[in-house]
Amino acid sequence: MIDIKYIRENKELVKQNVQKKFQESKLPLVDKLYDLDKEYRENIQIANQLKHRKNEITEMISIRKRHNQPIDDLLKEVNELPSKIKEFDDKQKQLKQEIDKLQNIIPNLISEQTPIGKDSSQNKPIAYFGEPKKFDFEIVHHGELAQELNVLDIDSARNVSGKGFFYLKGDLALLNNALIRFTEDFLNKKGYTFILTPYLLNQKAMEGAVDFEFFRDMIYKIENEDLYLIGTAEHSLMAMFSDKVIPEQKLPIKVYSYSSCFRKEIGSHGLDERGLFRVHQFDKVEQVIICKPEDSEKMYDELLNNSIELFKQLGLPTRVLEICSGDMGDLKYRSADLEAWSPRKQEYIEVGSCSNLTNAQALKLNIKASTPQGEKYHVHTLNNTAIATSRALVAILENCQTKEGTIKVPDVLVPYMYGKKEIKKNNSF
Repeated sequence: MIDIKYIRENKELVKQNVQKKFQESKLPLVDKLYDLDKEYRENIQIANQLKHRKNEITEMISIRKRHNQPIDDLLKEVNELPSKIKEFDDKQKQLKQEIDKLQNIIPNLISEQTPIGKDSSQNKPIAYFGEPKKFDFEIVHHGELAQELNVLDIDSARNVSGKGFFYLKGDLALLNNALIRFTEDFLNKKGYTFILTPYLLNQKAMEGAVDFEFFRDMIYKIENEDLYLIGTAEHSLMAMFSDKVIPEQKLPIKVYSYSSCFRKEIGSHGLDERGLFRVHQFDKVEQVIICKPEDSEKMYDELLNNSIELFKQLGLPTRVLEICSGDMGDLKYRSADLEAWSPRKQEYIEVGSCSNLTNAQALKLNIKASTPQGEKYHVHTLNNTAIATSRALVAILENCQTKEGTIKVPDVLVPYMYGKKEIKKNNSF
Protein backbone atom coordinates (compact mmCIF):
# COMPACT_ATOMS: atom_id res chain seq x y z
CA MET A 1 0.00 0.00 0.00
CA ILE A 2 1.19 3.52 -0.84
CA ASP A 3 -0.12 6.73 0.69
CA ILE A 4 -2.81 8.09 -1.64
CA LYS A 5 -1.24 11.55 -1.40
CA TYR A 6 2.00 10.17 -2.84
CA ILE A 7 0.12 8.48 -5.69
CA ARG A 8 -1.74 11.75 -6.32
CA GLU A 9 1.54 13.66 -6.66
CA ASN A 10 3.79 10.97 -8.19
CA LYS A 11 1.62 8.81 -10.41
CA GLU A 12 4.30 8.12 -13.02
CA LEU A 13 6.88 7.13 -10.38
CA VAL A 14 4.36 4.70 -8.91
CA LYS A 15 3.81 3.19 -12.36
CA GLN A 16 7.57 2.85 -12.86
CA ASN A 17 7.74 1.02 -9.53
CA VAL A 18 4.97 -1.36 -10.65
CA GLN A 19 6.99 -2.11 -13.79
CA LYS A 20 10.09 -2.86 -11.68
CA LYS A 21 8.04 -5.51 -9.93
CA PHE A 22 6.96 -6.97 -13.29
CA GLN A 23 3.29 -6.38 -12.52
CA GLU A 24 2.31 -4.65 -15.76
CA SER A 25 -1.29 -5.77 -15.37
CA LYS A 26 -1.58 -3.31 -12.47
CA LEU A 27 -0.56 -0.27 -14.52
CA PRO A 28 -4.17 0.57 -15.55
CA LEU A 29 -5.16 0.23 -11.88
CA VAL A 30 -2.82 3.08 -10.95
CA ASP A 31 -4.58 5.31 -13.48
CA LYS A 32 -7.97 4.16 -12.25
CA LEU A 33 -6.99 4.83 -8.64
CA TYR A 34 -5.73 8.29 -9.59
CA ASP A 35 -9.01 9.11 -11.35
CA LEU A 36 -11.16 7.73 -8.53
CA ASP A 37 -9.25 9.79 -5.99
CA LYS A 38 -9.81 12.93 -8.06
CA GLU A 39 -13.54 12.15 -8.31
CA TYR A 40 -13.68 11.39 -4.59
CA ARG A 41 -12.17 14.76 -3.65
CA GLU A 42 -14.48 16.59 -6.06
CA ASN A 43 -17.43 14.70 -4.59
CA ILE A 44 -16.44 15.77 -1.06
CA GLN A 45 -16.19 19.38 -2.18
CA ILE A 46 -19.68 19.32 -3.72
CA ALA A 47 -21.17 17.57 -0.67
CA ASN A 48 -19.59 20.15 1.64
CA GLN A 49 -20.94 22.97 -0.51
CA LEU A 50 -24.44 21.48 -0.30
CA LYS A 51 -24.17 21.10 3.48
CA HIS A 52 -22.95 24.66 3.77
CA ARG A 53 -25.86 25.83 1.60
CA LYS A 54 -28.30 23.91 3.84
CA ASN A 55 -26.93 25.68 6.91
CA GLU A 56 -27.17 29.04 5.13
CA ILE A 57 -30.82 28.48 4.15
CA THR A 58 -31.72 27.29 7.64
CA GLU A 59 -30.28 30.51 9.04
CA MET A 60 -32.10 32.59 6.39
CA ILE A 61 -35.41 30.90 7.22
CA SER A 62 -34.89 31.75 10.87
CA ILE A 63 -34.19 35.40 10.02
CA ARG A 64 -37.23 35.72 7.72
CA LYS A 65 -39.48 34.16 10.32
CA ARG A 66 -38.39 36.76 12.85
CA HIS A 67 -39.31 39.49 10.35
CA ASN A 68 -42.54 37.84 9.16
CA GLN A 69 -41.14 37.45 5.65
CA PRO A 70 -42.17 34.68 3.19
CA ILE A 71 -40.10 31.50 3.32
CA ASP A 72 -41.78 29.25 0.74
CA ASP A 73 -38.94 29.51 -1.78
CA LEU A 74 -36.38 28.70 0.90
CA LEU A 75 -38.42 25.78 2.23
CA LYS A 76 -38.62 24.30 -1.25
CA GLU A 77 -34.84 24.47 -1.66
CA VAL A 78 -33.95 23.22 1.84
CA ASN A 79 -36.34 20.28 1.51
CA GLU A 80 -34.59 19.17 -1.68
CA LEU A 81 -31.10 19.34 -0.21
CA PRO A 82 -31.10 16.27 2.12
CA SER A 83 -31.68 13.84 -0.76
CA LYS A 84 -28.96 15.54 -2.81
CA ILE A 85 -26.53 15.43 0.14
CA LYS A 86 -27.34 11.76 0.73
CA GLU A 87 -26.68 11.02 -2.92
CA PHE A 88 -23.20 12.53 -2.68
CA ASP A 89 -22.51 10.93 0.73
CA ASP A 90 -23.44 7.51 -0.64
CA LYS A 91 -21.27 8.09 -3.68
CA GLN A 92 -18.43 9.14 -1.38
CA LYS A 93 -18.63 5.86 0.55
CA GLN A 94 -18.70 3.85 -2.66
CA LEU A 95 -15.67 5.68 -4.06
CA LYS A 96 -13.76 5.23 -0.79
CA GLN A 97 -14.35 1.48 -0.88
CA GLU A 98 -13.08 1.28 -4.45
CA ILE A 99 -10.06 3.44 -3.59
CA ASP A 100 -9.19 1.33 -0.54
CA LYS A 101 -9.43 -1.87 -2.57
CA LEU A 102 -7.16 -0.55 -5.33
CA GLN A 103 -4.77 1.03 -2.85
CA ASN A 104 -4.26 -2.40 -1.28
CA ILE A 105 -3.38 -3.86 -4.68
CA ILE A 106 -0.71 -1.32 -5.67
CA PRO A 107 2.71 -2.54 -4.39
CA ASN A 108 4.85 -0.51 -2.02
CA LEU A 109 7.79 1.44 -3.42
CA ILE A 110 11.01 -0.59 -3.48
CA SER A 111 14.48 0.32 -2.25
CA GLU A 112 17.34 1.38 -4.49
CA GLN A 113 19.26 -1.58 -3.02
CA THR A 114 16.64 -4.04 -4.28
CA PRO A 115 17.85 -5.96 -7.35
CA ILE A 116 15.48 -5.80 -10.32
CA GLY A 117 14.45 -9.33 -11.20
CA LYS A 118 11.40 -11.40 -12.10
CA ASP A 119 11.69 -14.29 -9.66
CA SER A 120 13.76 -16.03 -6.97
CA SER A 121 16.40 -17.07 -9.53
CA GLN A 122 17.46 -13.41 -9.61
CA ASN A 123 17.87 -12.92 -5.87
CA LYS A 124 21.39 -11.75 -5.05
CA PRO A 125 23.79 -13.15 -2.39
CA ILE A 126 25.41 -10.15 -0.68
CA ALA A 127 27.32 -11.59 2.32
CA TYR A 128 28.71 -14.90 3.61
CA PHE A 129 29.55 -15.86 7.19
CA GLY A 130 31.42 -19.00 8.26
CA GLU A 131 33.03 -21.72 6.16
CA PRO A 132 31.01 -24.85 5.35
CA LYS A 133 32.51 -27.86 7.11
CA LYS A 134 33.87 -30.75 5.06
CA PHE A 135 32.62 -34.18 6.12
CA ASP A 136 34.36 -37.52 5.57
CA PHE A 137 31.05 -39.39 5.67
CA GLU A 138 27.71 -39.16 3.91
CA ILE A 139 25.34 -36.68 5.54
CA VAL A 140 22.09 -38.30 6.66
CA HIS A 141 18.77 -36.54 6.01
CA HIS A 142 17.84 -34.64 9.17
CA GLY A 143 14.47 -36.38 9.50
CA GLU A 144 15.95 -39.85 9.11
CA LEU A 145 18.69 -39.10 11.64
CA ALA A 146 16.25 -37.67 14.21
CA GLN A 147 13.93 -40.66 13.84
CA GLU A 148 16.85 -43.08 14.11
CA LEU A 149 17.80 -41.36 17.38
CA ASN A 150 14.16 -41.68 18.48
CA VAL A 151 13.82 -37.94 19.12
CA LEU A 152 11.38 -37.22 16.27
CA ASP A 153 8.05 -39.00 15.79
CA ILE A 154 6.32 -38.13 12.52
CA ASP A 155 4.14 -41.25 12.28
CA SER A 156 2.29 -40.63 15.55
CA ALA A 157 1.70 -37.00 14.58
CA ARG A 158 0.38 -38.07 11.18
CA ASN A 159 -2.09 -40.42 12.92
CA VAL A 160 -3.50 -37.76 15.25
CA SER A 161 -3.06 -34.53 13.22
CA GLY A 162 -2.26 -35.42 9.61
CA LYS A 163 0.69 -34.66 7.36
CA GLY A 164 2.94 -31.73 8.20
CA PHE A 165 2.97 -32.21 11.98
CA PHE A 166 5.49 -33.84 14.31
CA TYR A 167 6.36 -34.78 17.88
CA LEU A 168 9.77 -33.79 19.23
CA LYS A 169 10.99 -36.08 21.99
CA GLY A 170 13.68 -35.94 24.65
CA ASP A 171 16.83 -34.06 23.75
CA LEU A 172 15.54 -32.73 20.40
CA ALA A 173 12.58 -31.16 22.21
CA LEU A 174 15.07 -29.69 24.68
CA LEU A 175 17.16 -28.39 21.78
CA ASN A 176 14.07 -26.70 20.31
CA ASN A 177 13.44 -24.97 23.64
CA ALA A 178 17.12 -24.14 24.01
CA LEU A 179 17.00 -22.24 20.71
CA ILE A 180 13.99 -20.26 21.93
CA ARG A 181 15.48 -19.43 25.33
CA PHE A 182 18.89 -18.55 23.87
CA THR A 183 17.26 -16.21 21.33
CA GLU A 184 15.01 -14.60 23.93
CA ASP A 185 18.01 -13.91 26.19
CA PHE A 186 19.93 -12.52 23.20
CA LEU A 187 17.19 -10.04 22.29
CA ASN A 188 16.50 -9.12 25.90
CA LYS A 189 20.14 -8.11 26.29
CA LYS A 190 19.77 -6.00 23.13
CA GLY A 191 17.04 -4.01 24.87
CA TYR A 192 14.01 -5.46 23.07
CA THR A 193 10.76 -5.84 25.03
CA PHE A 194 9.21 -9.31 25.26
CA ILE A 195 5.52 -9.63 24.36
CA LEU A 196 3.30 -12.70 24.41
CA THR A 197 0.56 -12.27 21.81
CA PRO A 198 -2.77 -13.91 20.92
CA TYR A 199 -2.50 -16.81 18.47
CA LEU A 200 -5.85 -15.89 16.91
CA LEU A 201 -6.80 -12.68 15.10
CA ASN A 202 -10.06 -11.47 13.59
CA GLN A 203 -10.22 -10.70 9.87
CA LYS A 204 -9.94 -6.93 10.29
CA ALA A 205 -6.70 -7.30 12.24
CA MET A 206 -5.33 -9.90 9.83
CA GLU A 207 -6.20 -7.78 6.79
CA GLY A 208 -4.32 -4.87 8.31
CA ALA A 209 -1.24 -6.87 9.24
CA VAL A 210 -0.73 -8.76 5.97
CA ASP A 211 -1.49 -8.80 2.27
CA PHE A 212 -4.68 -10.72 3.05
CA GLU A 213 -5.56 -11.77 -0.49
CA PHE A 214 -2.07 -13.26 -0.82
CA PHE A 215 -2.11 -14.89 2.65
CA ARG A 216 -5.74 -16.08 2.65
CA ASP A 217 -4.90 -19.56 1.35
CA MET A 218 -1.89 -19.90 3.67
CA ILE A 219 -3.57 -19.33 7.03
CA TYR A 220 -6.09 -21.41 8.93
CA LYS A 221 -9.58 -20.03 9.59
CA ILE A 222 -11.62 -21.17 12.58
CA GLU A 223 -14.94 -22.55 11.33
CA ASN A 224 -17.95 -20.32 12.13
CA GLU A 225 -15.72 -17.81 13.90
CA ASP A 226 -14.24 -14.49 12.79
CA LEU A 227 -10.80 -15.79 13.78
CA TYR A 228 -7.63 -16.92 12.02
CA LEU A 229 -4.56 -18.70 13.42
CA ILE A 230 -1.48 -16.51 13.07
CA GLY A 231 1.20 -17.48 10.55
CA THR A 232 3.81 -15.54 12.57
CA ALA A 233 3.84 -13.42 15.75
CA GLU A 234 4.46 -10.38 13.53
CA HIS A 235 0.76 -10.44 12.64
CA SER A 236 -0.46 -10.07 16.22
CA LEU A 237 2.43 -7.84 17.30
CA MET A 238 1.57 -5.29 14.63
CA ALA A 239 -2.19 -5.61 15.12
CA MET A 240 -1.67 -4.62 18.76
CA PHE A 241 -0.77 -1.10 17.60
CA SER A 242 -3.65 -0.68 15.13
CA ASP A 243 -5.51 2.67 15.31
CA LYS A 244 -3.03 3.94 17.89
CA VAL A 245 -1.08 7.22 17.99
CA ILE A 246 2.36 6.73 19.52
CA PRO A 247 4.18 9.71 21.09
CA GLU A 248 7.26 10.26 18.92
CA GLN A 249 9.56 10.21 21.96
CA LYS A 250 8.61 6.55 22.51
CA LEU A 251 10.11 5.58 19.13
CA PRO A 252 11.71 3.34 18.17
CA ILE A 253 9.64 0.58 19.74
CA LYS A 254 11.62 -2.68 19.65
CA VAL A 255 9.77 -5.85 20.60
CA TYR A 256 10.05 -9.60 20.22
CA SER A 257 7.67 -12.48 20.72
CA TYR A 258 7.77 -16.24 20.87
CA SER A 259 4.83 -18.06 19.32
CA SER A 260 3.77 -21.20 17.59
CA CYS A 261 2.97 -20.45 13.94
CA PHE A 262 0.42 -22.13 11.69
CA ARG A 263 0.51 -22.30 7.90
CA LYS A 264 -1.22 -24.49 5.33
CA GLU A 265 1.92 -24.56 3.13
CA ILE A 266 -0.12 -25.00 -0.02
CA GLY A 267 1.87 -24.49 -3.20
CA SER A 268 4.45 -25.91 -5.56
CA HIS A 269 7.00 -26.40 -2.78
CA GLY A 270 4.69 -28.70 -0.81
CA LEU A 271 5.20 -30.07 2.69
CA ASP A 272 8.34 -31.64 4.09
CA GLU A 273 6.68 -34.94 4.98
CA ARG A 274 9.96 -36.58 6.01
CA GLY A 275 11.22 -33.83 8.28
CA LEU A 276 10.94 -30.36 9.77
CA PHE A 277 11.76 -27.89 7.02
CA ARG A 278 8.26 -26.97 5.78
CA VAL A 279 5.46 -27.98 8.15
CA HIS A 280 2.02 -26.82 9.29
CA GLN A 281 3.07 -25.86 12.84
CA PHE A 282 6.41 -24.52 14.03
CA ASP A 283 7.92 -22.29 16.72
CA LYS A 284 9.42 -18.89 16.04
CA VAL A 285 10.88 -15.91 17.84
CA GLU A 286 10.03 -12.79 15.85
CA GLN A 287 11.57 -9.30 16.03
CA VAL A 288 9.54 -6.17 15.21
CA ILE A 289 10.51 -2.49 15.18
CA ILE A 290 8.25 0.56 14.87
CA CYS A 291 10.21 3.73 14.14
CA LYS A 292 10.37 7.17 12.57
CA PRO A 293 10.65 7.13 8.75
CA GLU A 294 14.18 8.51 8.77
CA ASP A 295 15.37 5.64 10.98
CA SER A 296 13.91 2.63 9.17
CA GLU A 297 16.92 1.75 6.99
CA LYS A 298 19.19 1.84 10.05
CA MET A 299 16.69 -0.36 11.92
CA TYR A 300 16.62 -2.78 8.98
CA ASP A 301 20.38 -3.26 9.28
CA GLU A 302 20.03 -3.78 13.03
CA LEU A 303 17.39 -6.48 12.67
CA LEU A 304 19.35 -8.31 9.99
CA ASN A 305 22.57 -8.11 12.00
CA ASN A 306 20.76 -9.58 15.02
CA SER A 307 19.97 -12.74 13.04
CA ILE A 308 23.46 -12.91 11.55
CA GLU A 309 24.98 -12.66 15.03
CA LEU A 310 22.64 -15.37 16.36
CA PHE A 311 23.64 -17.85 13.66
CA LYS A 312 27.30 -16.96 14.03
CA GLN A 313 27.05 -17.85 17.73
CA LEU A 314 25.36 -21.12 16.78
CA GLY A 315 28.37 -21.83 14.57
CA LEU A 316 26.29 -22.37 11.43
CA PRO A 317 27.60 -21.16 8.03
CA THR A 318 25.16 -18.62 6.61
CA ARG A 319 24.65 -16.13 3.82
CA VAL A 320 22.43 -13.11 3.24
CA LEU A 321 20.30 -13.15 0.10
CA GLU A 322 18.94 -9.81 -1.14
CA ILE A 323 15.44 -10.44 -2.50
CA CYS A 324 14.76 -9.08 -5.98
CA SER A 325 11.81 -6.90 -6.96
CA GLY A 326 9.71 -9.65 -8.55
CA ASP A 327 10.13 -12.08 -5.64
CA MET A 328 9.36 -9.53 -2.93
CA GLY A 329 5.93 -9.22 -1.30
CA ASP A 330 3.87 -6.17 -2.23
CA LEU A 331 4.05 -4.59 1.23
CA LYS A 332 7.85 -4.71 1.29
CA TYR A 333 10.27 -1.89 0.52
CA ARG A 334 13.33 -4.09 1.00
CA SER A 335 13.81 -7.70 2.05
CA ALA A 336 16.58 -10.22 2.64
CA ASP A 337 16.62 -13.89 3.55
CA LEU A 338 19.13 -15.40 5.93
CA GLU A 339 20.16 -18.83 4.68
CA ALA A 340 22.09 -21.61 6.41
CA TRP A 341 24.35 -24.06 4.64
CA SER A 342 22.96 -27.54 4.00
CA PRO A 343 25.87 -29.99 3.67
CA ARG A 344 23.48 -32.70 2.47
CA LYS A 345 22.04 -30.58 -0.36
CA GLN A 346 25.30 -28.66 -0.91
CA GLU A 347 23.30 -25.43 -1.04
CA TYR A 348 21.93 -22.74 1.26
CA ILE A 349 18.43 -23.07 2.74
CA GLU A 350 16.22 -20.27 4.07
CA VAL A 351 16.11 -19.95 7.85
CA GLY A 352 14.70 -16.43 8.23
CA SER A 353 13.50 -13.31 6.46
CA CYS A 354 14.03 -9.59 7.22
CA SER A 355 11.75 -6.88 5.81
CA ASN A 356 11.36 -3.12 5.85
CA LEU A 357 7.73 -2.25 5.04
CA THR A 358 8.24 1.54 5.37
CA ASN A 359 4.75 2.98 6.05
CA ALA A 360 2.78 0.43 3.97
CA GLN A 361 1.72 -1.74 6.91
CA ALA A 362 1.15 1.29 9.16
CA LEU A 363 -1.22 2.75 6.55
CA LYS A 364 -3.26 -0.46 6.57
CA LEU A 365 -3.34 -0.65 10.37
CA ASN A 366 -3.59 3.13 10.89
CA ILE A 367 -0.55 3.35 13.19
CA LYS A 368 0.66 6.91 13.65
CA ALA A 369 3.17 8.87 15.68
CA SER A 370 2.67 12.35 17.06
CA THR A 371 5.35 15.02 17.38
CA PRO A 372 5.64 17.24 20.48
CA GLN A 373 3.93 19.91 18.35
CA GLY A 374 0.93 17.64 17.77
CA GLU A 375 1.65 16.76 14.14
CA LYS A 376 0.83 13.17 13.16
CA TYR A 377 2.37 10.86 10.59
CA HIS A 378 2.39 7.16 9.76
CA VAL A 379 5.30 5.26 11.28
CA HIS A 380 7.58 2.78 9.54
CA THR A 381 7.43 -0.91 10.52
CA LEU A 382 10.00 -3.68 10.16
CA ASN A 383 10.13 -7.35 11.04
CA ASN A 384 12.64 -10.18 11.04
CA THR A 385 12.78 -13.80 12.05
CA ALA A 386 15.12 -14.08 15.00
CA ILE A 387 14.85 -17.87 14.98
CA ALA A 388 12.43 -20.31 13.36
CA THR A 389 13.30 -23.38 15.41
CA SER A 390 12.30 -26.04 12.89
CA ARG A 391 14.56 -24.51 10.21
CA ALA A 392 17.39 -24.00 12.73
CA LEU A 393 17.02 -27.63 13.86
CA VAL A 394 17.43 -28.80 10.26
CA ALA A 395 20.65 -26.79 9.97
CA ILE A 396 21.98 -28.12 13.31
CA LEU A 397 21.05 -31.74 12.55
CA GLU A 398 22.95 -31.55 9.26
CA ASN A 399 25.94 -29.41 10.22
CA CYS A 400 26.49 -30.90 13.68
CA GLN A 401 25.94 -34.62 13.03
CA THR A 402 28.80 -37.02 13.66
CA LYS A 403 30.07 -40.15 11.94
CA GLU A 404 28.66 -42.12 14.90
CA GLY A 405 25.16 -40.82 14.14
CA THR A 406 24.89 -38.41 17.09
CA ILE A 407 24.42 -34.64 17.12
CA LYS A 408 26.85 -32.21 18.71
CA VAL A 409 25.04 -29.43 20.57
CA PRO A 410 26.30 -25.92 19.64
CA ASP A 411 28.35 -24.60 22.57
CA VAL A 412 26.08 -21.60 23.22
CA LEU A 413 23.10 -23.93 23.68
CA VAL A 414 24.75 -26.31 26.18
CA PRO A 415 23.73 -24.20 29.23
CA TYR A 416 20.13 -24.34 27.98
CA MET A 417 20.39 -28.14 27.55
CA TYR A 418 21.15 -28.72 31.23
CA GLY A 419 24.80 -29.27 30.32
CA LYS A 420 24.20 -31.87 27.59
CA LYS A 421 26.77 -31.56 24.81
CA GLU A 422 25.57 -34.34 22.54
CA ILE A 423 22.25 -35.81 21.46
CA LYS A 424 22.37 -39.60 21.48
CA LYS A 425 19.71 -42.24 20.98
CA ASN A 426 16.66 -41.84 23.19
CA ASN A 427 15.94 -45.19 24.87
CA SER A 428 13.18 -44.03 27.22
CA PHE A 429 10.27 -44.95 24.91
